[in-house]
Amino acid sequence: MASPLSFLSMSLALFSLTILLLPAVHGIGVNYGLLGSNLPDPNATLSLLESRNIRKIRIFDPNSSVLDALRGRNTSVFIGVKNEDLQALATDPASAAAWVSAHVQPYAASVSIAGVVAGNEVIPGPLAQYVERAMGSLDEALKAANVTAPVSTAVSYAVMGSSYPPSAGSFSDDASEVMQGVARFLAARKYPLLANIYPYFAYISDPDNISPEYTFFTSTVPVVVDGELNYFNLLDSMVDALYSALERVEATSVEVVVSETGWPSAGDKYATLENAKLYNQNLVKHVESGDGTPKRAGKKLEAYIFAAFNENQKPAGTEQNFGLYYPNLTEVYHVDFP
Repeated sequence: MASPLSFLSMSLALFSLTILLLPAVHGIGVNYGLLGSNLPDPNATLSLLESRNIRKIRIFDPNSSVLDALRGRNTSVFIGVKNEDLQALATDPASAAAWVSAHVQPYAASVSIAGVVAGNEVIPGPLAQYVERAMGSLDEALKAANVTAPVSTAVSYAVMGSSYPPSAGSFSDDASEVMQGVARFLAARKYPLLANIYPYFAYISDPDNISPEYTFFTSTVPVVVDGELNYFNLLDSMVDALYSALERVEATSVEVVVSETGWPSAGDKYATLENAKLYNQNLVKHVESGDGTPKRAGKKLEAYIFAAFNENQKPAGTEQNFGLYYPNLTEVYHVDFP
Protein backbone atom coordinates (compact mmCIF):
# COMPACT_ATOMS: atom_id res chain seq x y z
CA MET A 1 0.00 0.00 0.00
CA ALA A 2 1.32 3.44 -0.89
CA SER A 3 2.14 5.78 1.95
CA PRO A 4 0.08 8.93 2.66
CA LEU A 5 3.08 10.95 1.46
CA SER A 6 3.00 9.12 -1.88
CA PHE A 7 -0.71 9.83 -2.26
CA LEU A 8 -0.05 13.49 -1.44
CA SER A 9 2.72 13.68 -4.05
CA MET A 10 0.52 12.04 -6.67
CA SER A 11 -2.36 14.37 -5.86
CA LEU A 12 -0.15 17.44 -6.13
CA ALA A 13 1.24 16.21 -9.44
CA LEU A 14 -2.24 15.60 -10.83
CA PHE A 15 -3.38 19.00 -9.58
CA SER A 16 -0.43 20.70 -11.25
CA LEU A 17 -1.10 18.85 -14.51
CA THR A 18 -4.75 19.88 -14.36
CA ILE A 19 -3.78 23.54 -13.92
CA LEU A 20 -1.45 23.32 -16.92
CA LEU A 21 -4.17 21.82 -19.08
CA LEU A 22 -6.89 24.29 -18.12
CA PRO A 23 -7.24 27.11 -20.66
CA ALA A 24 -7.26 30.68 -19.34
CA VAL A 25 -10.82 31.59 -20.25
CA HIS A 26 -11.35 34.86 -18.38
CA GLY A 27 -9.65 38.22 -18.05
CA ILE A 28 -8.43 40.95 -20.38
CA GLY A 29 -7.15 40.50 -23.90
CA VAL A 30 -6.53 42.68 -26.95
CA ASN A 31 -7.70 42.64 -30.55
CA TYR A 32 -4.68 42.49 -32.84
CA GLY A 33 -5.84 44.12 -36.06
CA LEU A 34 -3.58 44.31 -39.08
CA LEU A 35 -5.14 47.11 -41.18
CA GLY A 36 -2.06 49.30 -41.04
CA SER A 37 0.68 49.90 -43.58
CA ASN A 38 3.26 50.59 -40.90
CA LEU A 39 2.67 47.95 -38.22
CA PRO A 40 5.58 46.32 -36.39
CA ASP A 41 6.73 42.74 -36.72
CA PRO A 42 4.42 40.25 -34.93
CA ASN A 43 7.26 39.05 -32.68
CA ALA A 44 7.88 42.60 -31.50
CA THR A 45 4.14 43.12 -30.99
CA LEU A 46 3.68 39.94 -28.97
CA SER A 47 6.75 40.65 -26.85
CA LEU A 48 5.38 44.12 -26.09
CA LEU A 49 1.96 42.75 -25.12
CA GLU A 50 3.48 40.03 -22.96
CA SER A 51 5.66 42.63 -21.21
CA ARG A 52 2.39 44.32 -20.20
CA ASN A 53 0.92 41.02 -18.99
CA ILE A 54 -1.51 40.85 -21.93
CA ARG A 55 -1.61 37.18 -22.88
CA LYS A 56 -4.86 36.94 -24.82
CA ILE A 57 -5.30 38.15 -28.38
CA ARG A 58 -7.89 37.93 -31.10
CA ILE A 59 -6.97 38.07 -34.80
CA PHE A 60 -9.51 38.61 -37.57
CA ASP A 61 -8.05 36.17 -40.09
CA PRO A 62 -5.61 33.26 -39.84
CA ASN A 63 -2.51 35.35 -40.47
CA SER A 64 0.43 32.96 -40.72
CA SER A 65 3.00 35.53 -39.57
CA VAL A 66 1.12 36.12 -36.32
CA LEU A 67 0.45 32.42 -35.78
CA ASP A 68 4.10 31.56 -36.39
CA ALA A 69 5.13 34.24 -33.88
CA LEU A 70 2.80 32.72 -31.29
CA ARG A 71 4.59 29.36 -31.29
CA GLY A 72 5.87 28.49 -27.84
CA ARG A 73 4.44 31.63 -26.21
CA ASN A 74 2.09 31.69 -23.25
CA THR A 75 -0.45 33.75 -25.20
CA SER A 76 -3.80 32.39 -26.35
CA VAL A 77 -5.49 33.39 -29.60
CA PHE A 78 -8.96 33.46 -31.08
CA ILE A 79 -8.46 32.83 -34.81
CA GLY A 80 -10.95 34.58 -37.08
CA VAL A 81 -12.44 33.26 -40.30
CA LYS A 82 -12.82 35.84 -43.05
CA ASN A 83 -16.44 36.75 -43.72
CA GLU A 84 -16.02 36.02 -47.43
CA ASP A 85 -15.06 32.40 -46.62
CA LEU A 86 -18.27 31.59 -44.73
CA GLN A 87 -20.31 30.46 -47.72
CA ALA A 88 -17.73 27.93 -48.89
CA LEU A 89 -17.21 26.61 -45.36
CA ALA A 90 -20.97 26.25 -44.89
CA THR A 91 -21.65 24.45 -48.16
CA ASP A 92 -18.55 22.30 -48.64
CA PRO A 93 -17.19 20.10 -45.80
CA ALA A 94 -13.97 19.67 -47.78
CA SER A 95 -13.45 23.43 -47.61
CA ALA A 96 -13.70 23.35 -43.82
CA ALA A 97 -11.27 20.44 -43.62
CA ALA A 98 -8.82 22.30 -45.85
CA TRP A 99 -9.19 25.48 -43.76
CA VAL A 100 -8.42 23.62 -40.54
CA SER A 101 -5.55 21.76 -42.20
CA ALA A 102 -3.98 25.01 -43.38
CA HIS A 103 -4.70 27.40 -40.52
CA VAL A 104 -5.14 25.44 -37.29
CA GLN A 105 -3.62 21.98 -37.38
CA PRO A 106 -0.02 23.18 -38.04
CA TYR A 107 -0.17 25.34 -34.91
CA ALA A 108 -2.21 23.19 -32.53
CA ALA A 109 0.80 21.62 -30.80
CA SER A 110 2.66 24.88 -30.14
CA VAL A 111 0.03 27.63 -29.94
CA SER A 112 -2.69 28.06 -27.32
CA ILE A 113 -5.83 28.29 -29.48
CA ALA A 114 -8.73 29.84 -27.56
CA GLY A 115 -11.16 29.19 -30.38
CA VAL A 116 -12.11 29.66 -34.02
CA VAL A 117 -14.44 32.57 -34.84
CA ALA A 118 -16.65 32.03 -37.89
CA GLY A 119 -17.14 35.55 -39.19
CA ASN A 120 -17.30 38.99 -37.64
CA GLU A 121 -20.51 41.04 -37.41
CA VAL A 122 -22.40 39.37 -40.27
CA ILE A 123 -25.69 38.90 -38.37
CA PRO A 124 -28.06 40.29 -39.56
CA GLY A 125 -27.05 40.47 -43.20
CA PRO A 126 -26.71 38.44 -46.41
CA LEU A 127 -23.97 36.20 -44.99
CA ALA A 128 -25.89 35.41 -41.80
CA GLN A 129 -27.51 32.36 -43.39
CA TYR A 130 -24.11 30.64 -43.59
CA VAL A 131 -22.90 31.17 -40.03
CA GLU A 132 -24.41 28.19 -38.23
CA ARG A 133 -23.51 25.71 -40.99
CA ALA A 134 -19.98 27.12 -41.23
CA MET A 135 -19.60 26.72 -37.47
CA GLY A 136 -20.78 23.12 -37.73
CA SER A 137 -18.42 22.27 -40.58
CA LEU A 138 -15.47 23.82 -38.76
CA ASP A 139 -16.35 22.02 -35.55
CA GLU A 140 -16.45 18.67 -37.34
CA ALA A 141 -13.19 19.43 -39.16
CA LEU A 142 -11.43 20.35 -35.92
CA LYS A 143 -12.59 17.16 -34.23
CA ALA A 144 -11.50 15.09 -37.23
CA ALA A 145 -8.07 16.71 -36.93
CA ASN A 146 -7.95 15.93 -33.18
CA VAL A 147 -7.87 19.63 -32.31
CA THR A 148 -9.82 20.67 -29.23
CA ALA A 149 -11.05 24.24 -29.67
CA PRO A 150 -14.48 25.85 -29.48
CA VAL A 151 -16.10 27.37 -32.55
CA SER A 152 -18.17 30.52 -32.34
CA THR A 153 -18.99 33.72 -34.23
CA ALA A 154 -18.61 37.37 -33.26
CA VAL A 155 -21.79 39.44 -33.34
CA SER A 156 -22.31 43.18 -33.15
CA TYR A 157 -24.96 44.74 -30.93
CA ALA A 158 -27.12 45.04 -34.06
CA VAL A 159 -28.43 41.55 -33.22
CA MET A 160 -30.36 43.14 -30.36
CA GLY A 161 -33.90 44.38 -30.80
CA SER A 162 -34.43 45.42 -27.18
CA SER A 163 -31.80 46.01 -24.50
CA TYR A 164 -33.45 48.19 -21.85
CA PRO A 165 -33.93 47.28 -19.13
CA PRO A 166 -31.45 44.38 -19.30
CA SER A 167 -34.12 41.85 -18.33
CA ALA A 168 -36.07 42.83 -21.47
CA GLY A 169 -33.17 41.98 -23.76
CA SER A 170 -34.22 40.19 -26.95
CA PHE A 171 -32.91 39.62 -30.45
CA SER A 172 -34.15 41.80 -33.30
CA ASP A 173 -36.65 40.48 -35.82
CA ASP A 174 -33.93 40.51 -38.50
CA ALA A 175 -31.51 38.49 -36.39
CA SER A 176 -33.77 36.29 -34.27
CA GLU A 177 -34.03 33.19 -36.47
CA VAL A 178 -30.30 32.99 -37.16
CA MET A 179 -29.39 33.75 -33.54
CA GLN A 180 -31.66 30.98 -32.31
CA GLY A 181 -29.77 28.48 -34.45
CA VAL A 182 -26.39 29.85 -33.42
CA ALA A 183 -27.40 29.82 -29.74
CA ARG A 184 -28.62 26.21 -29.93
CA PHE A 185 -25.35 25.17 -31.56
CA LEU A 186 -23.29 26.87 -28.85
CA ALA A 187 -25.42 25.59 -25.98
CA ALA A 188 -25.24 21.99 -27.18
CA ARG A 189 -21.43 22.12 -27.22
CA LYS A 190 -20.84 24.46 -24.26
CA TYR A 191 -19.12 27.01 -26.51
CA PRO A 192 -19.25 30.78 -25.83
CA LEU A 193 -20.83 33.52 -27.92
CA LEU A 194 -18.47 36.35 -28.88
CA ALA A 195 -20.04 39.81 -28.86
CA ASN A 196 -18.63 43.21 -29.82
CA ILE A 197 -20.05 45.57 -27.19
CA TYR A 198 -19.24 49.28 -27.26
CA PRO A 199 -20.70 51.62 -24.61
CA TYR A 200 -18.96 54.35 -26.64
CA PHE A 201 -21.50 54.08 -29.46
CA ALA A 202 -24.44 53.94 -27.04
CA TYR A 203 -23.17 57.01 -25.19
CA ILE A 204 -22.48 59.21 -28.21
CA SER A 205 -25.92 58.37 -29.63
CA ASP A 206 -27.70 59.63 -26.49
CA PRO A 207 -25.38 61.70 -24.28
CA ASP A 208 -28.28 63.63 -22.77
CA ASN A 209 -29.74 60.50 -21.18
CA ILE A 210 -26.66 58.32 -20.56
CA SER A 211 -24.41 59.73 -17.88
CA PRO A 212 -20.60 59.75 -18.09
CA GLU A 213 -20.45 58.05 -14.70
CA TYR A 214 -22.55 55.15 -15.99
CA THR A 215 -20.45 54.94 -19.15
CA PHE A 216 -16.98 55.14 -17.58
CA PHE A 217 -17.50 52.78 -14.61
CA THR A 218 -17.33 55.63 -12.07
CA SER A 219 -20.85 55.66 -10.63
CA THR A 220 -21.00 54.89 -6.89
CA VAL A 221 -24.78 54.41 -6.88
CA PRO A 222 -27.00 52.22 -9.08
CA VAL A 223 -28.04 54.03 -12.25
CA VAL A 224 -30.44 51.33 -13.48
CA VAL A 225 -32.47 49.18 -11.12
CA ASP A 226 -33.94 46.16 -12.88
CA GLY A 227 -35.98 44.08 -10.45
CA GLU A 228 -33.52 42.86 -7.84
CA LEU A 229 -30.47 43.71 -9.96
CA ASN A 230 -28.57 46.99 -9.67
CA TYR A 231 -26.49 48.35 -12.57
CA PHE A 232 -23.59 50.71 -11.95
CA ASN A 233 -22.18 50.70 -15.49
CA LEU A 234 -23.38 50.52 -19.07
CA LEU A 235 -21.20 47.59 -20.15
CA ASP A 236 -22.75 45.27 -17.56
CA SER A 237 -26.20 46.37 -18.67
CA MET A 238 -25.43 45.64 -22.32
CA VAL A 239 -23.88 42.25 -21.55
CA ASP A 240 -26.79 41.22 -19.36
CA ALA A 241 -29.32 42.29 -22.00
CA LEU A 242 -27.58 39.84 -24.32
CA TYR A 243 -27.80 37.15 -21.65
CA SER A 244 -31.54 37.87 -21.41
CA ALA A 245 -31.86 37.47 -25.18
CA LEU A 246 -30.07 34.12 -24.97
CA GLU A 247 -32.37 33.02 -22.16
CA ARG A 248 -35.37 33.85 -24.34
CA VAL A 249 -34.17 31.34 -26.93
CA GLU A 250 -33.45 28.73 -24.24
CA ALA A 251 -29.67 29.12 -24.36
CA THR A 252 -29.16 30.04 -20.71
CA SER A 253 -25.90 28.09 -20.47
CA VAL A 254 -24.12 30.04 -23.22
CA GLU A 255 -21.37 32.31 -21.89
CA VAL A 256 -20.80 35.74 -23.43
CA VAL A 257 -17.23 36.79 -24.25
CA VAL A 258 -16.85 40.50 -24.95
CA SER A 259 -14.77 40.09 -28.09
CA GLU A 260 -14.45 43.84 -28.72
CA THR A 261 -14.84 46.89 -26.54
CA GLY A 262 -12.90 50.12 -26.33
CA TRP A 263 -12.86 53.87 -26.83
CA PRO A 264 -11.23 55.99 -29.57
CA SER A 265 -8.70 58.63 -28.61
CA ALA A 266 -9.40 61.00 -31.52
CA GLY A 267 -11.92 61.61 -34.28
CA ASP A 268 -14.89 63.30 -32.59
CA LYS A 269 -15.58 65.46 -29.53
CA TYR A 270 -16.10 62.42 -27.29
CA ALA A 271 -12.99 60.65 -28.56
CA THR A 272 -10.22 62.09 -26.40
CA LEU A 273 -7.09 60.65 -24.86
CA GLU A 274 -8.59 61.25 -21.41
CA ASN A 275 -11.84 59.41 -22.20
CA ALA A 276 -10.06 56.50 -23.89
CA LYS A 277 -7.71 56.08 -20.94
CA LEU A 278 -10.56 56.38 -18.41
CA TYR A 279 -12.76 53.83 -20.17
CA ASN A 280 -10.08 51.21 -20.79
CA GLN A 281 -8.39 51.57 -17.38
CA ASN A 282 -11.69 51.20 -15.56
CA LEU A 283 -12.68 48.33 -17.88
CA VAL A 284 -9.52 46.48 -16.85
CA LYS A 285 -10.24 47.13 -13.16
CA HIS A 286 -13.83 45.97 -13.55
CA VAL A 287 -12.90 42.75 -15.37
CA GLU A 288 -10.04 41.93 -13.02
CA SER A 289 -12.22 42.53 -9.95
CA GLY A 290 -13.95 39.25 -10.70
CA ASP A 291 -17.34 40.76 -9.85
CA GLY A 292 -18.86 39.76 -13.18
CA THR A 293 -22.20 41.28 -14.18
CA PRO A 294 -25.33 41.41 -12.02
CA LYS A 295 -26.83 38.47 -13.93
CA ARG A 296 -23.58 36.50 -13.60
CA ALA A 297 -22.31 37.81 -10.28
CA GLY A 298 -18.91 36.44 -9.32
CA LYS A 299 -18.28 34.98 -12.79
CA LYS A 300 -15.29 36.89 -14.12
CA LEU A 301 -15.75 38.50 -17.51
CA GLU A 302 -13.54 37.86 -20.50
CA ALA A 303 -13.11 41.02 -22.57
CA TYR A 304 -10.85 42.04 -25.46
CA ILE A 305 -9.90 45.69 -25.86
CA PHE A 306 -10.11 47.06 -29.37
CA ALA A 307 -7.37 47.45 -30.37
CA ALA A 308 -3.62 46.94 -30.08
CA PHE A 309 -2.70 49.63 -32.65
CA ASN A 310 -4.02 52.68 -34.41
CA GLU A 311 -4.55 51.36 -37.96
CA ASN A 312 -4.08 53.83 -40.81
CA GLN A 313 -5.82 51.72 -43.46
CA LYS A 314 -9.18 52.00 -41.73
CA PRO A 315 -11.65 54.79 -42.57
CA ALA A 316 -10.47 58.22 -41.44
CA GLY A 317 -11.75 59.46 -38.08
CA THR A 318 -12.42 57.46 -34.95
CA GLU A 319 -11.91 54.13 -36.75
CA GLN A 320 -8.19 54.87 -37.04
CA ASN A 321 -7.83 55.82 -33.39
CA PHE A 322 -8.90 52.91 -31.19
CA GLY A 323 -5.34 51.70 -30.54
CA LEU A 324 -3.49 51.40 -27.26
CA TYR A 325 -0.24 51.84 -29.20
CA TYR A 326 1.14 53.69 -32.17
CA PRO A 327 2.80 51.48 -34.81
CA ASN A 328 6.22 52.54 -33.47
CA LEU A 329 5.31 50.64 -30.24
CA THR A 330 4.93 53.77 -28.10
CA GLU A 331 1.78 54.21 -26.02
CA VAL A 332 -1.10 56.34 -27.21
CA TYR A 333 -1.98 56.55 -23.48
CA HIS A 334 -1.07 54.42 -20.49
CA VAL A 335 -3.23 51.65 -19.07
CA ASP A 336 -2.13 49.46 -16.16
CA PHE A 337 -2.65 45.73 -16.69
CA PRO A 338 -2.47 43.58 -13.53
